[in-house]
Amino acid sequence: MEKLKPKLFSVLKTYSKEQFVKDVIAGIIVAIIALPLSIALALASGVTPEKGIYTAIIAGFIISFLGGSRVQIAGPTAAFATIVAGIVAKNGMDGLIVATVLAGIFLILMGVFRLGNLIKFIPYTITTGFTSGIAVTILVGQIKDFLGLTVVSEEPLIETMEKLTAVFEFIHTINWWAVLVGVVCMVILIGWPFLPGFFKKIPPSLIAVLVSIGMVSLCNLPVNTIGDLYVISSDLPSFSMPNVNMDLIKTVLPDAFTIAILAAIESLLSCVVADSMVNSRHRSNMELIAQGAGNIASVLFGGIPATGAIARTAANVKNGGRTPIAGMVHALTLLLILVVLMPYAALIPMPAIAAILFMVAYNMSEWKHFVKLCKTAPKSDILVLVTTFVLTIVFDLVVAIAVGLLLAIVLFMKRMSDVTQVEGWKYVDDDEDPDRLALKKVPEHTVVYEVNGPLFFGAADKILSIVVNKDTNALILRMRSVGAIDATAMNNLQTLLKQCKEKNVQLILSHVNEQPMSIMKKSGFFDMVGQDNFCPHIDDALERAKRLQ
Repeated sequence: MEKLKPKLFSVLKTYSKEQFVKDVIAGIIVAIIALPLSIALALASGVTPEKGIYTAIIAGFIISFLGGSRVQIAGPTAAFATIVAGIVAKNGMDGLIVATVLAGIFLILMGVFRLGNLIKFIPYTITTGFTSGIAVTILVGQIKDFLGLTVVSEEPLIETMEKLTAVFEFIHTINWWAVLVGVVCMVILIGWPFLPGFFKKIPPSLIAVLVSIGMVSLCNLPVNTIGDLYVISSDLPSFSMPNVNMDLIKTVLPDAFTIAILAAIESLLSCVVADSMVNSRHRSNMELIAQGAGNIASVLFGGIPATGAIARTAANVKNGGRTPIAGMVHALTLLLILVVLMPYAALIPMPAIAAILFMVAYNMSEWKHFVKLCKTAPKSDILVLVTTFVLTIVFDLVVAIAVGLLLAIVLFMKRMSDVTQVEGWKYVDDDEDPDRLALKKVPEHTVVYEVNGPLFFGAADKILSIVVNKDTNALILRMRSVGAIDATAMNNLQTLLKQCKEKNVQLILSHVNEQPMSIMKKSGFFDMVGQDNFCPHIDDALERAKRLQ
């Protein structure tokens, strides 16, 4: 059984000075990458810029310290942006804190009860669908700032479709200076990684921010900056207790569930990617506990929800980070930056933030995987993928995941029902088949049915399709291909047994596997049929039927 032990405590047994130096360097580089991203994601989440830094510091440190991965870097991520923005707009910061604390408790319980492996049962089509949908919602949400639009609205715009409608309604207020700044930032973000040598090691988002600040400040361009729209604080994170009541808890409970599921999926996916990079194996249950603790601490100290960030984790690995020390250094570096440099964040133009989030949306969209799935996947999977994608954009993640899972389950049951077959043997005379020696000889007044596939409620009705005639003495069910059976199918088997007894037909079962046998014994069906009528092989069952003539 997997250990509930932080990975940090395991790697310290063989830790060296050389690795410490590599971890420190990697942590500092990742912190530089995380700085503009954390600010941008905080703004996309509808909160003030420093809350993104608080999240990367607190959640980043705790998740690295307690986590089940060697190299996971945690902090605010794009996946949470629209969810957080919606919660804050509807229920304020108190609602966000309560929802995230509840989500943290759910995550800890999932880890304690070792449910980490259950995440694998969420279909790839659903994770791809809502990830691509979130990417679209982020992109739509940043069009306003990229174009410098002046949007007038009595109520805050929360839904993606509301934001898109506002873009078309107020497109006449476009600020071409803002567009220029945004385009320059986009060119830097796209082109910088192609530069040779040393330049490639500098985060392009940092360069884009510095260039945009220079353009707006030195040329005195009429472009909104973070300082024009938000009050920025460089204070250290401080503990805050929300006003909690049962009505608020009931209101945010669905959001808490969504945050917990999304945090679990995102963090464990990041761990799997990281494992392949460093040839390691994470501890999924410990990672869930760490995610829960990190999220609880983050919101209680002024942050927002956090999870493992694949891009920052990959940057950590590429720069030499191999232990959780790198993630802890990343958090401490951001703490230093918060105190020293945070006031200068007020100078960052909003189009630069929008450009950074455009790139984040593009990278998380997985559009190539999306298109490939649409071309190659079965129609049922495509339906789940597109449904989840559309619902994420038009409604929200709660609806998308719930409907997507329900649809996937129904289609899976339909697929399993289609492959489950209950068919009677075909009978031939000796002179009809030249290969008759290879066939089984069935005693007179005996009927044999072959059952293939799992017997569950979606296919249980096929048992009742078995026909028993008056001149039949024995009915053999060959069940070698039945790996599992549920209560509905068991009830239908008992109905079949009752019908057999009414017509004086002996029911005989051949090659019953372990799980069905266990259920049959537990339900009393085994005793009703009789031990002698359970045969290990079809030949034994045919011999049993012959003796009953």
